[in-house]
Amino acid sequence: MHLLILDGAHLEAEFRWKFGSAHQYSFVPATAGRLVDEIEEAMPLLDDALPTADVVFDFGNYGPLYEEKEGIVVFLEAATESLAGRFGSAAPAYPVFGFCGLPTLLNHPLLEVSLYHDADADQLTDICARLDTAHCLVADRVGLFTPRLLALSVNEVCFALQEGLVGSSVAGMALESVFGNLLAQANAVGVGRIHEVLSALWDDTHDPRYQVCPLLKRMALRGESFDV
Repeated sequence: MHLLILDGAHLEAEFRWKFGSAHQYSFVPATAGRLVDEIEEAMPLLDDALPTADVVFDFGNYGPLYEEKEGIVVFLEAATESLAGRFGSAAPAYPVFGFCGLPTLLNHPLLEVSLYHDADADQLTDICARLDTAHCLVADRVGLFTPRLLALSVNEVCFALQEGLVGSSVAGMALESVFGNLLAQANAVGVGRIHEVLSALWDDTHDPRYQVCPLLKRMALRGESFDV
């Protein structure tokens, strides 16, 4: 199969590990915010790859490109926006699935996927079999399952650290294996991405559980990582 990955070049190694060498891969970089000459360089790559692509993994918002592409299947990175939130009642003309595409979470044994239409479940099973990956269905909601659980856990650790309940420094938390492992995973995913998931959850629900810890927000804004 030909896999077209849009804005996901930072996960090239994970994609190749996840789905193996039997497939053809095309990685097209993001165009938003890029210089004109860089956009002109990227768009021919997309024009060449899209006609023969079987599956698209979209980390951006390229929906209009697929409207007239017969037989295309689209996976949208959905850690911060549900499919219902993306499309509302305007059902896309192509099969679309949400997936967890955060760094280090993509290459799990199970591909975490949500549905826009319940009737597409059989097609999802077929496409995942062709991709040679097991998958698990999760609810179509902001944060999916694993990103939501990880972000919530990291946020609680940050509150505990901020309130002085588990030590006086982030480095000191490494002495606690559970806290240290969580913060190490947050680093691997990206503190900024953890913050984005939590912010999206808060905007979606206003559930107090998802109110972002000031420590986490400050670190995300500064582009910092935890010292573990």
